[in-house]
Amino acid sequence: MRRACISITLVALLACSPIAARADVVLDWNAIAMSTVVSQGQSPFAHARFLAITQLAVFEAVNAITADYNPYLGTVVAPVGASADAAAVAAAYNVLKHYFPLAPNLDPAYAASLAAIPDGSAKSGGIATGQAAAAQMIALRLGDGSSPPQFYVPASTDPGVWQLTPSCPAAGGVGFQWQNMTPFGVPSAPGSQAWIAQFAPGAPPALTSERYAKDYNEVKRVGSVSSDLTERPQDRADVARFYAVSSPSLVFNLAARQVAAAEGSSLSENARVLALLNMASNDSLVASFWTKYHYKVWRPETAIFEGSLDGNGKTDADATFVPYILTPCFPSYPSNHGSASNSAAEILRRVYGAGGHAITMANAAVPGLTFHYTSFNQITDDISDARVYGGIHFRFDQDAGADLGRDIATYVYKHNLRAKHSDNDDEGDNDDEHDSRSHHRD
Repeated sequence: MRRACISITLVALLACSPIAARADVVLDWNAIAMSTVVSQGQSPFAHARFLAITQLAVFEAVNAITADYNPYLGTVVAPVGASADAAAVAAAYNVLKHYFPLAPNLDPAYAASLAAIPDGSAKSGGIATGQAAAAQMIALRLGDGSSPPQFYVPASTDPGVWQLTPSCPAAGGVGFQWQNMTPFGVPSAPGSQAWIAQFAPGAPPALTSERYAKDYNEVKRVGSVSSDLTERPQDRADVARFYAVSSPSLVFNLAARQVAAAEGSSLSENARVLALLNMASNDSLVASFWTKYHYKVWRPETAIFEGSLDGNGKTDADATFVPYILTPCFPSYPSNHGSASNSAAEILRRVYGAGGHAITMANAAVPGLTFHYTSFNQITDDISDARVYGGIHFRFDQDAGADLGRDIATYVYKHNLRAKHSDNDDEGDNDDEHDSRSHHRD
C-alpha cells in the first residue's frame, strides 16, 4: 500500500508523499480547496460549507460526463467527448475563485492543471462543463442562511445554562445563524429547521444525575491546564492540542485523499466520496448548532466554577479551573467536533471499510506530533478524547455528537449520489460497498 505524509498547517495543506504524485485532479483540487479556505481565515464550520459547495460542483461536472451516479443537480449537460479532468479542475477553480477572488494560489494552480491537459475540443468542453456546474452550485447556495453572522446573548444565569466564556466576543455566542442553513443532503425548505428533528439528540443528562456527575468529574480531573501526567497522559495532551487547531473537515478530507489514492479509486469515485463527505459534515454541523442553541448547555469552564450551584452532591466546585485549550464561544451540547468527525468517518467507512488503512497526520502548528491511524474510528476516538482532555466538553457532548453525525451521514449516504449500476440495494444499509468495489477491481 502506498504511504502518505500529510502536513496540516494554518496557511497551506500539502501532501508530501508518492500519493501526491499519483493523485488525480479531483484529489489535487480538494487539497487546493482546503488550503484556500484555511489561508482565507474561514471558521471551522465555514470549511465544511465551502468544501461541500466545491466538491458538489466537481462531482456534478465529472458526473455529467461519466454518468456513473445519479446527479445532485441534474441540470449540467456536457458536450460529447468532454474531458472529465478539465471539468473537475474548472468546477473547483470557479467555485473557489467566486468566494475567494483574491486568494493568490488559485490562478497559478488553475493554469498548471489545465496545462497538463491536451488542448482541443475535449478540454474546452470539459472547462465549459465545470464552469456550468460551479455557476449552478453557487446560485443554489445563494441565501442559504449561512450569513450574515448572528450572535446569541444569554438571557439566563440559571445553573446549567450556557454563559459567555472568556473566549467570547462582546457581541455574544458565535455561529448562531448556522442552525438556519439549508442542508445539502437532507430535503428541507429554505430556512426551515424541521428536518433536524429526525436527527437531533434528546436532552442532555440532568444536572442531578449520576451521568452528569461522572462526566463533570472526568473533565474536571483531566481537562484542567494544571492536570498532571497521571491525570492527563502526554498522548492525550498531544491530541488535545492537535485537534484544537485541526478542524474535522480538514482532517477527514485529508484522510479521504490518502485512502482514495491508496485504493486507486477512479476520478468519478473520488468526486463522489468527497462530495458525500462534505455534504454530511456540513449538515451535521447545522443540526449540531441547532441543538446547541436549543438546549444551551453550559461549558465545563462555567460548570466547574459554579459546581456548588448545580444541586448535585457529587460535583464539587473549583474556582481555579482553567481549561487546557481555549473554550469555543457557543454552548457545549452536543460537540461540533463529535458530530462532524463522526459524520465524515461514517461516509468513509461505508465506502472504504472500517479499517486496514494507512493514514498519517501531522500539524506544523503543533511541531513534533505525528499520528498514525489504521481506521477512521481511531481518529474519531482521538477527537473525542481531545475535547474532554482539552477541558472544553463533557463526555456526553461527544457521545451525542457522534450519534448525530453518524445518523446524518447514513441518511446522506443512502439518499444522495447513488450509483446508477450497483450490486448493492439502494434502499439497504450498503455497509459492504467497499467489498463490492474490491470485487469489481479484481
